[in-house]
Amino acid sequence: MGLWRKETREEAKKQLWLAGPMIFVCVFQFSLQLISTMFVGHLGEIYLAAVSLSTSIVNSTGYNVMMGLSSTLDTFCGQAYGAKQYHMLGVHTQGAMVVLILASIPVSIMWVYLEPILVLLHQNKEVAKLAQLYARYLIPSLSANALLRCITKFLQTQNIVFPMVLATGLTSLLHVLLCWILILKLDLGIKGAAIAMCISNWFNTIIFALYIRFSPSCKQTWTGFSKESLHIIPKFLKLAFPSTVMVCLESWTFEIIVILSGVLANGKMETSVLSICLNTSGIFWMVPFGVSAAGSTRISNELGAGRPKAAYLAVKVTMFMALLVGLVEFSVLMSLWKVWGRVFTNVHEVLTHVISMMPIVASAAFVDSIQTAFQGVARGCGWQKLGAYINLGSCYLLGVPFSVVSAFVFHLKGQGLFLGLVLALTVQVVCFLLLTLQANWEKEAERAVARVRNSGARVEDQNVNVAS
Repeated sequence: MGLWRKETREEAKKQLWLAGPMIFVCVFQFSLQLISTMFVGHLGEIYLAAVSLSTSIVNSTGYNVMMGLSSTLDTFCGQAYGAKQYHMLGVHTQGAMVVLILASIPVSIMWVYLEPILVLLHQNKEVAKLAQLYARYLIPSLSANALLRCITKFLQTQNIVFPMVLATGLTSLLHVLLCWILILKLDLGIKGAAIAMCISNWFNTIIFALYIRFSPSCKQTWTGFSKESLHIIPKFLKLAFPSTVMVCLESWTFEIIVILSGVLANGKMETSVLSICLNTSGIFWMVPFGVSAAGSTRISNELGAGRPKAAYLAVKVTMFMALLVGLVEFSVLMSLWKVWGRVFTNVHEVLTHVISMMPIVASAAFVDSIQTAFQGVARGCGWQKLGAYINLGSCYLLGVPFSVVSAFVFHLKGQGLFLGLVLALTVQVVCFLLLTLQANWEKEAERAVARVRNSGARVEDQNVNVAS
């Protein structure tokens, strides 16, 4: 018993050492959108609605796709690092970069023609026009975000987190200055907000790239660009597709809620309220996401090293930490529920509706904290395909239909839309819990070791063929 407690304490220390910095990294990265929304929100209701709507679309079609594709590296890089095949981290990361950059091309084309898509979805024409303008100016940030996602996973899975805190923190400070200059001083409005996003994303990406290039910490894992990365792309795509589906199916639910809010009576106001609530959920989600990132790293490292008991212990510690985080977030949101909306807007009608939404938002934050940690477990184990099925059923067979019925049939409006999200998150928690409890961790470790061995063997075979 004493030994188990000692092992638990040691595992908790390892995860806190990772989770603490990763929380800051996630918050700083998300804060770029939040800061831009805050600045634009004080320009007027229509600008807030346009940027909020555009942000929802660019997240669902671009940034979240990049997040889903790059999360495949949680499995490949994390398990390779645990197996001490350090050079494979660089190979997997380079392959991911190629895939993400190629994926950004069709997404950018969609952003160029965003207005007719939004009008087709029954959005206000004036809001849709401004939303398209914002999305077009954001296009250069997409490729930067693609590279940044891959680099973040590359560093995270080998437990290099503190340099990322410094780089992302510096980027956030720069972004505040850029927004102040471009939006307020140069009076560029939403164009200035988008330009600031592009500059900040590229600045962050360049800082990360310079660290990898010159830091001795990455000498074993980054040995330069190699053709080997192209050979592992087919294997990467087999896991990347369900990984992206798992991430996007959930995130698209939130974006669907924003679209539906625009169809409600007084759509501008409802969209503004929902955007504030979703931005609130987003910023608070970064804390459990940091916990899940630490958990996925620890779990994948231990599975790659062939240590099933240590991996399962990491799972239990991750879930306990997520539960604590959820309770804290619920308490914080309930204590701020009457004043939080003023951070985003001064419009009285919007503030009143935000106040009425906060208890539901707080409940969603609690459930989402636990659900997010389970997603980290799934990424660490390579359960993305199962996760995709869980998210499909919970979000689209239950969550979204419940939101529609609550909002439009029972006339609960924005509250009804958000209640559907809470239902979907709750079902996800139950399903992932059952999946985790029935897992055979010895077999999971065997699969991880085999995955790493097969990837390394494929690269070695390609090298032999090239040499011949």
